[in-house]
Amino acid sequence: MSNATTISAPAGVPFIEITREFDAPVEAVYRAHVEPDLIKQWLGPRGYEMTIDRYDVSSGGGYAYTHVNGDEAYRFRGVFHTARENELIIQTFEFEGFPDTVSIESMTFEALEGGRTRLTGRSVYPTQEARDGMVDSGMESGVNDGYERLDELLAG
Repeated sequence: MSNATTISAPAGVPFIEITREFDAPVEAVYRAHVEPDLIKQWLGPRGYEMTIDRYDVSSGGGYAYTHVNGDEAYRFRGVFHTARENELIIQTFEFEGFPDTVSIESMTFEALEGGRTRLTGRSVYPTQEARDGMVDSGMESGVNDGYERLDELLAG
C-alpha cells in the first residue's frame, strides 16, 4: 500500500513541509535514511542511478551524492547538524545546480500505532525565490517517486 504524501508550500513564506506515513516501524524508516546502501535504493526519481561519495549521518557529519540520468548528473551535498537515532535529523541541503542556495532541513520520525511511522520534513530556504524555484523544479514528482521506492524497500 502506498500512503499519500502531503507537500505544503504556503504563499509568502520560504519553507516547504512534507508529511508522509509509512507502514513500517520508526527504526526501519530511520535506518533507511541513514545507511548509504539503503539510501541508494530509494532516494530520488525512478530510473536515476545514484552514487554516494560520502554519507555520514552524525552530528557534524556530511554527505555528497550524485543522481545520474543519461548524460545528466545532479550533485547534492550538505552537513548533518543533529542526528538523534529514530527521532530527528537536521541538515543543510545544497543542489550544486543552484550554487549559493542552501536550505536547512529537519526530519522528525514519529512512532504511530500498529508499528507505523509518520515522517515530517521541513525545508527552510534563504529567500522566497529560492523556495519557489525548488517547488517549480519538479521536486514533487521526485519526492513521490522516492517515497514510493522507500515503501517498496521497507516492505521487502
